[in-house]
Amino acid sequence: MPSFFMIRLQFVVALIICLLVAVDSQAFTRDKVRERGQLLCGVSTGIPGFSSVDGKGNWSGLDVDICRAVAAAVLGEADKVEFVPLLPKERATALLAGEIDILSRNYAWNLTRDASLNLNFAAVTFYDLQGFLAAQSVNIESILELKEFNVCVQSGTTCEESLAEYLQQSGIHYKAVVSDTPGQIIKDFEAGRCQIVTGGRAQLQGIRSKMSNPAETFFLPEVITTIPLGPAVRHGDDLWFDIVKWSVYAMINAEELQITSTNIDAKAASPLRAVQRFMGLSGDSYKGLGLASGWAYHIIKQVGNYGECFERNLGASSPLKLRRGINNLWSKGGIMFAPPIR
Repeated sequence: MPSFFMIRLQFVVALIICLLVAVDSQAFTRDKVRERGQLLCGVSTGIPGFSSVDGKGNWSGLDVDICRAVAAAVLGEADKVEFVPLLPKERATALLAGEIDILSRNYAWNLTRDASLNLNFAAVTFYDLQGFLAAQSVNIESILELKEFNVCVQSGTTCEESLAEYLQQSGIHYKAVVSDTPGQIIKDFEAGRCQIVTGGRAQLQGIRSKMSNPAETFFLPEVITTIPLGPAVRHGDDLWFDIVKWSVYAMINAEELQITSTNIDAKAASPLRAVQRFMGLSGDSYKGLGLASGWAYHIIKQVGNYGECFERNLGASSPLKLRRGINNLWSKGGIMFAPPIR
């Protein structure tokens, strides 16, 4: 019989081999994307403002634009993206299995997902706040006025856990009606299976916009937790992590520098050093990403800066009409900022 020590040693050796194989299979994602000529982007099955598809198969939304920005940086063309719709229970598995290159899908950053699931969150692209959407018939001013209720919530999210923590000392009883998709949440809500929907307020606004009678709903005042959302990649490929991270940062930096998709060519004549570095016309910081000098130019020219993407997908130019709020630049009262490109 092998000794306990030998069994443990064999287990450790096997684990090390598995880790080395996993790291090797995950490395050089940039090169795989270039060889394929296309970025594989995991998105939702349909969340207005973040990732949704029209009848012609065209995807749009803030999460979609993040993937288009990465494709522009790596491949020089923002349209070289294949969007892979994923349910909440599928998203991490698809990324870790290498079925997608990046997960840009209303995915909240937390310790378990970051450390235990072997994911790297590249940046926060939207700060959401968990709240409640209620049926007008409920006729309350606060969730705390209810003694018991049914609440619709999307599966695979942290919202149900956050709700339980918020109400744990209130004496309020509730039943969770769990759905895989926002579309199913709407069906459950309109069928009366729940009177309350909980989730990120921006996502709830998107759900509300798709209801038959949005005017028969209203938002309760409570905000029970923050939800930092952003794209994730696999552990084990630091170069790819940097590329995705700095693609997002380029969009934020461009807004700070007042570089837009419409004025970027004229901005090339600017004597400002920060603008010259951004355009790749001076300095060589871009070499650390293994990209061409015009990587940031392609992002803004083809996709736009962060403010432009917010405006058309979530802001006044969109059906959702969301205010920038905390997602505004730090210089305009928000908390959105990025490290400088230098």
